[in-house]
Amino acid sequence: MTRRPTLPGAAELFRRTDAAPAPEVTELPSISATVSSPALRGGPARRGDGETTAPLTLVPGGADDADPLASFRQPAPAVTPVRPTRGRAQRTERTKHDEKITVYISAEELLALESARLTLRGRYGVAADRGRIVREAINVLLADLAERGEDSVLVSRLKGK
Repeated sequence: MTRRPTLPGAAELFRRTDAAPAPEVTELPSISATVSSPALRGGPARRGDGETTAPLTLVPGGADDADPLASFRQPAPAVTPVRPTRGRAQRTERTKHDEKITVYISAEELLALESARLTLRGRYGVAADRGRIVREAINVLLADLAERGEDSVLVSRLKGK
């Protein structure tokens, strides 16, 4: 199996918007055919039925615009990629966290964390990743420590009670 990526062909990336879809090309044209192509020279192109079609242009306004690159010089509008949600509700915002720590846990603790994540999703309908579960657990323990002090779960577990 090769590790080389498979890239889409030109027919998948570019399409005409002013005519019916062209038939799929199975082989590349020769250099002489591309040089003599009216579409590449900017003149009108003739289809197989003798009808003249407009040349291909890169700019939506056409080749007669005063500045054909004007639309490319303007900043592109921000586009948010859409990911499939597989039937679940999509979160509207993602919390950006500024700080990071690394915590090493045992295989059993990782298995328990993943089991909790699946239980939350399957039994209670709560979709949360492991990081969110850990952050919520920390918040619960710190709130308990602030409220109960010496009698908190965190103090008693760290003391070995």
